[in-house]
Amino acid sequence: MASETPVDSAEAETAPEKLTFADLGLDAAVLKALKDVGYETPSAIQAATIPVLLQGRDVVGLAQTGTGKTAAFALPVLSQMETGHKNPQALVLAPTRELALQVCEAFEKYAAHIKGVSVLPVYGGQGYGQQLSALRRGVDIVVGTPGRIMDHLDKGTLDLSELKYLVLDEADEMLKMGFAEDVETILADTPSTKQVALFSATMPAQIRRISAQYLNDPEEITVKTKTATSTNIAQRYLIVSYQQKIDALTRILEVENFEGMIVFTRTKNETETVAEKLRARGYTAAAINGDVAQVQRERTVNQLKSGKLDILVATDVAARGLDVDRISHVVNYDLPIDTESYVHRIGRTGRAGRTGDAISFVTPRERRMLTAIEKATRQPLTEMSLPSVDDVNATRLTRFDDAITAALEDTAAIATFRDVVAHYVAHHDVPEADVAAALAVVAQGDTPLLLEAEAFRQQRFDNDRPARDSRDGASRDGGPRRDTSGRFATYRIAVGRRQRVEPRQIVGALANEGGLRRGDFGAIQIRQDFSLVELPADLSSDTIGRLADTRISGQLIDLRLDQGGRSAKRSDRPQRRDRDRD
Repeated sequence: MASETPVDSAEAETAPEKLTFADLGLDAAVLKALKDVGYETPSAIQAATIPVLLQGRDVVGLAQTGTGKTAAFALPVLSQMETGHKNPQALVLAPTRELALQVCEAFEKYAAHIKGVSVLPVYGGQGYGQQLSALRRGVDIVVGTPGRIMDHLDKGTLDLSELKYLVLDEADEMLKMGFAEDVETILADTPSTKQVALFSATMPAQIRRISAQYLNDPEEITVKTKTATSTNIAQRYLIVSYQQKIDALTRILEVENFEGMIVFTRTKNETETVAEKLRARGYTAAAINGDVAQVQRERTVNQLKSGKLDILVATDVAARGLDVDRISHVVNYDLPIDTESYVHRIGRTGRAGRTGDAISFVTPRERRMLTAIEKATRQPLTEMSLPSVDDVNATRLTRFDDAITAALEDTAAIATFRDVVAHYVAHHDVPEADVAAALAVVAQGDTPLLLEAEAFRQQRFDNDRPARDSRDGASRDGGPRRDTSGRFATYRIAVGRRQRVEPRQIVGALANEGGLRRGDFGAIQIRQDFSLVELPADLSSDTIGRLADTRISGQLIDLRLDQGGRSAKRSDRPQRRDRDRD
């Protein structure tokens, strides 16, 4: 039976102040890397987990997202592993490609002073060629999604016979997305001598069963938190009609002192629309969604990290795994359709002890969702008012004052322009104050420094008729509905009741591999040997190709357009070998 170590992290989610990473027994090279990035005090999950893993024990860690789980397993793995082997020494399974990339970046950062460590991300949507080349050369650590890992195992291109460390990150999410069979197959087909660390936000019966069957007397470590969301995040909301959202967002950007921001929308098209409107208003903004190529996505995220980009407009799926220090604000331009997504969204800010702000736009008909969010997070959201013209002008004047103050510190430039102003005054008989005012007019350019009047009147929103929420393709009760507008096409997938598949598994798997969200799904009909799924009619061929190679409950789904036939048999495409092994 697993032993249990509860850790009450309360609000701060950090270990006692006097405890440092140097006290945990980590390798000197790892400690040097932590010093480079400025990490000194471990979080509660790190302080409790790292010593146990360094002792060679299996671990089950229960903690919410944003508590530092990645370092909790990456640091002890790097402190113990031997580099230079042909086959991987460590494997990390993650539910999404975004999280897999984030974990890879963390390993590379922590391994900065360890010679020869190679880390490979393996996920769907990326070409096999790059992955195969790296595997042939030899890698020390593989971080991947279960479906793509299973593909490599089936092809014989990934050898886990020498594996020493296996990590299941966000295990509950992997099970929700239908990866249970893949995860158990991987656990069963790796050396029994390996060390396993399982991390999860919750402990459903299936995870407890997996722990009992595949882990060896694990230490169960629970980080208890008083709230579902970080107390470092100030949560506010604004009642606004759909038509007023872009203007409301513009005003908020005017008055909020933000560094980096993520704006969440429900649909892929909305990300592009909002980003374009923000750029037209002079902000550096870009969109990421399921249609954005991975190379472009990585370039955009790096621009956000470096400060070349200030605002990222994203869908839920595209923003999974994002961890950027500069993100000070999250704006829910559209409310999510469930409270769990809300927690994940605002968790992009206020991480690792930093403060953050979350602002949600709520239409009058979404008040019930607002109540559900407050109940789920156990934190009230503060109502805010639409910034007025006076608020905007006051902020602009403050920033203008700050710019003048900063310019005055450049004494050499001031001396030069003082002579220029004196020359103008002497030759034109104009007071210096008027010359300074004229220079301010020149500096403002075509955009007036101050707004002249109320841009739009804040209305009584209870009588508004905002755009219908059917934009996300869901019925009023939140379930899928059949669309007759031609926006959807019906696809057939080769899993059904015989495989005990459920709609949530279909949605989770397709959303992950294809970059889709719930609004991209219409009706789902599960038959005996296959299922019919309504997906956007304008899916790209690249997306269809990725989805066709998706696995649900361990089986290749062979996605293809439904031709309307009555046959319930699978296509004549060769079926891959059965994963139920002896």
